[in-house]
Amino acid sequence: MAEIDTSGGGKKKGPGVKKGKKLSTRIDLTPMVDLGFLLITFFMFTTTLAKPKTMEINMPFKDPNLKDEEKNKLKASAALTVLLSKNHRIYYYEGIGDDANHPPDLKVTGFNAKNGFRDVLIGKKKIVDGLKANGSLTDKDNLTVLIKPDTTSTYNDLVNMLDEMNINDVKVYAIIDISNQDREFISLTEKANGIQ
Repeated sequence: MAEIDTSGGGKKKGPGVKKGKKLSTRIDLTPMVDLGFLLITFFMFTTTLAKPKTMEINMPFKDPNLKDEEKNKLKASAALTVLLSKNHRIYYYEGIGDDANHPPDLKVTGFNAKNGFRDVLIGKKKIVDGLKANGSLTDKDNLTVLIKPDTTSTYNDLVNMLDEMNINDVKVYAIIDISNQDREFISLTEKANGIQ
């Protein structure tokens, strides 16, 4: 609150002439501190905190009534299996790699701008489109990418891979647990190519 100091008087100049009193003002800011804390508290409670950014993944519905014969079978010619490994390496092979006697031809790439995984994905899409055109695949057979992240891969690699699926308009892809057989494929490829 403002306070006016009325102490002290003025001097008279001459007979009968009175000079007005000089008044000094002093402002008390104590109530303003309370108001400041009230405003800070109000804005802290009414502002929205930063919401964590999450990626929504829609998982397919498993119908328990379907028999194994009725389920859609994945054609190996339309499949691309991707193994995410350490040091941001991407191992990939065409097909689903279900035959242990004939290991797939594993290739290595990364998220490079040139000769990276995007070029591999574009090339595989062209192959699948060619197989559809000559009648080897039906119109329902789309490029299917099986993503298998290893325990040594990073979360960032998985997010980058999902971004590649969206960028290249891959309609069918799945995140699958990596098998010991796939880990064996990786170790054999690393030994053959001298990769550490």
